Amino acid sequence: MPGSSTPATMSRQHAAGAGSARGLLFTVLGEFVLPAGGTVWTSTVIDVLGRLGVEEKATRQALMRTAAGGWLAAERHGRRTRWRLTPDAEQLLTDGTARIYGFGAPAPAWDGRLVLVLARVPESDRGVRHLLRTRLGWAGFGSPAPGTWISTHTERVAEVNRLLARAGLGDARVFTAEHVGGADLASMVRQAWDLDAVETQYQEFLAAFGTGDGAGPLARQVELVHAWRRFPAMDPALPPELLPPRWSGGPAAALFAARHARWAADARSDWSRLERAAG
Repeated sequence: MPGSSTPATMSRQHAAGAGSARGLLFTVLGEFVLPAGGTVWTSTVIDVLGRLGVEEKATRQALMRTAAGGWLAAERHGRRTRWRLTPDAEQLLTDGTARIYGFGAPAPAWDGRLVLVLARVPESDRGVRHLLRTRLGWAGFGSPAPGTWISTHTERVAEVNRLLARAGLGDARVFTAEHVGGADLASMVRQAWDLDAVETQYQEFLAAFGTGDGAGPLARQVELVHAWRRFPAMDPALPPELLPPRWSGGPAAALFAARHARWAADARSDWSRLERAAG
């Protein structure tokens, strides 16, 4: 079983997952395991994911694959297993948690400047192209043309330089720029991001969590965070002047904060009960 020194081999986007057992597992790790000291019993994970419709076999496979990726280390206690987050996982989840919970907060007034990245990758190098797209997407960048990426977040220049270096794209070029003429900037924004698709996702989020508590608070909290965590990679957090007239991002962020606060205490209490019973 990989120990804490094993390098993480999964990209941030793969770690985030989608609706899979492993994706839900990472939500649980970030929401409950990380703040509780970084360890969890197998039976607790099985119980929580079971409430979300994940079968025990799929949960055990998710744990094993996550450990094989360098994110968890197994500690044997007789016939039982307690999982510990590796340093790579702690860093990943800490960074992800900060981005997830900070996402949607009011941003400072935009000064009109853009970050421009020129990074061409051959069509044949699909692995690097995927890595570049997912990592820059998580950082809030969109691509209006092949090899060109833009963002309104000039405070992320250092982050982008690190991402490009990790992707082996040392020959990429990064600029800060200002739109001074030609076609309106909104048309370029539309080429870089599918804002209509993002709006649809926000509306679905509002519909899913706008009424009723549904399942118990622990399961509902996992569902809430799992649904919300995709937005930082999807929504570039543009300034109001570049957004469509009707935009559901603000109401969705407010709903996320309200529901999370409403369910948090009961969810953590239930989590602690499960861990005590397992121990």
